[in-house]
Amino acid sequence: MQIATFCFNPFFENTYIVYNGEKEAWIIDPGCMTQAEEEVLIDFLDSGSLKPVRLLLTHAHIDHILGCAFLFEKYGLLAEMLVQEELLMQTAGSIAGMYGIPYRASKWNKNFLFEGQDLLLGDQVWRTIWCPGHSPGSLCFYQGDEGVLIAGDVLFDGSIGRTDLPGGDHDTLIRSIREKLFVLSNATKVFPGHGGPTTIGKEKMTNPFLQEE
Repeated sequence: MQIATFCFNPFFENTYIVYNGEKEAWIIDPGCMTQAEEEVLIDFLDSGSLKPVRLLLTHAHIDHILGCAFLFEKYGLLAEMLVQEELLMQTAGSIAGMYGIPYRASKWNKNFLFEGQDLLLGDQVWRTIWCPGHSPGSLCFYQGDEGVLIAGDVLFDGSIGRTDLPGGDHDTLIRSIREKLFVLSNATKVFPGHGGPTTIGKEKMTNPFLQEE
């Protein structure tokens, strides 16, 4: 398994491509907003002869979905997410307008993901972990054999997701992290929605938002 990271759009959002030896690829949280950013993704996929087979969302805040329409048009991929994020997708156009950024309406799979679901990338099993608090349907993708967590905006290096947006709740987010992520191995590598990677062990020890009082 390989993970490629791309930082896109004015929010410096992390878009991930996860791929395997059979050249199958998942695209997670496509934040590509401009034609130049779209071409970065295409060039990477083409250079590795990768076949995009799935488009997954950790959540549907605008900075994480700007490339969904492009990926549907280019590869026929429908965004997959928890049902709790559907309202955010439905209102994304007005949210983009508030920020003054361009947005094309996304299409999404109405067969929604669910908590504890196993997703297969080739013969590799990833598990979905529902971690509400940043948004109602925030979802992490966990691969236990490799010790990898795609965390979206739930957990960052030294920080946590903001909870002042509609549907956010600080106490819920803290509980999600402690009960669902901090039970993972300390060595688990965390790939967040913004900024650089970290580990579960590091965040347990040093994250100022998660120290026991």
